[in-house]
Amino acid sequence: MLPLLKRFGALILFTLPCLSQAQSQQIDLEAVMKNMGHSYKQAMKAQQPTIMSNALKDLKELVQEAKRARFSKAAEQSQQGLDKVLERIASAEQQLAQGQLEAARETLKDIDMLRKKYHELHEPPGFWELLFG
Repeated sequence: MLPLLKRFGALILFTLPCLSQAQSQQIDLEAVMKNMGHSYKQAMKAQQPTIMSNALKDLKELVQEAKRARFSKAAEQSQQGLDKVLERIASAEQQLAQGQLEAARETLKDIDMLRKKYHELHEPPGFWELLFG
């Protein structure tokens, strides 16, 4: 019985640091989203393909980081929205590779529409919605 308690105690001592480390690795989704907005704006303002390409690379990395976050509500829909953003980034990158800077910029406008659509999932209900359902 005593060796079993020692093993159990050792297990607890081993797992506690792992749990605290996992908590510290949680993603600050709000900060990631702000950085995504900044990268998006940089891509939209870019006048040269290399600048837009760098901004899209940063944006893609941030979207992939956001996909690892835990969403408190509408998690599946949020993941789908992020997948759609990645698809639009890939399309813009292809257009950019073909030298179509303006077409890539037009494709990126879809990301802003997706942002508005999927952010509505996480907004608290308004006064009238609470009152009338």
